[in-house]
Amino acid sequence: MLITLTGYMGCGKSTVGKEVADALGCPFLDLDTLIEKKAGKTIPQIFEADGEAAFRRLEKKLLEETVKKYAESTAVLALGGGTVTVPGASALLHEKTLCIWLKASLETLQKRLEGQTEGRPLSGEGFAERLTARHPLYEQAANIILDTDGCTPEQITDEIIISCL
Repeated sequence: MLITLTGYMGCGKSTVGKEVADALGCPFLDLDTLIEKKAGKTIPQIFEADGEAAFRRLEKKLLEETVKKYAESTAVLALGGGTVTVPGASALLHEKTLCIWLKASLETLQKRLEGQTEGRPLSGEGFAERLTARHPLYEQAANIILDTDGCTPEQITDEIIISCL
């Protein structure tokens, strides 16, 4: 079973994903890292050189490949915050993975991201509007929704492990 973690930037997908994978004794994958390896560029470089549309095409291709690869084994995959905006991604995640939305309020996300926005092409203007626009997509993709406001990564990890049993 591929466990996918979705949610907006700063919700804890990578941090929690590593802990969940360690607890389950399975691989941890980060979709953004897979994209950078495949492209041979950082995400900001991809956005600058090729644009967001090219980034999203590569993101969809690698998501589909990863879902297929781990259909019969266990792994944890941290998604990019905008993966759900790719046409068909929400349905794929909901139907073919155990998709967990790490839901967090705007205030929580802004606090978590203080001083950590370098290398995040969509962290500036329009942050709140993108968060609001993506909520329905996160909800469509999710099999489980966890409210992470006020929670530590360890608490969120425990909730996910309980959900997987």
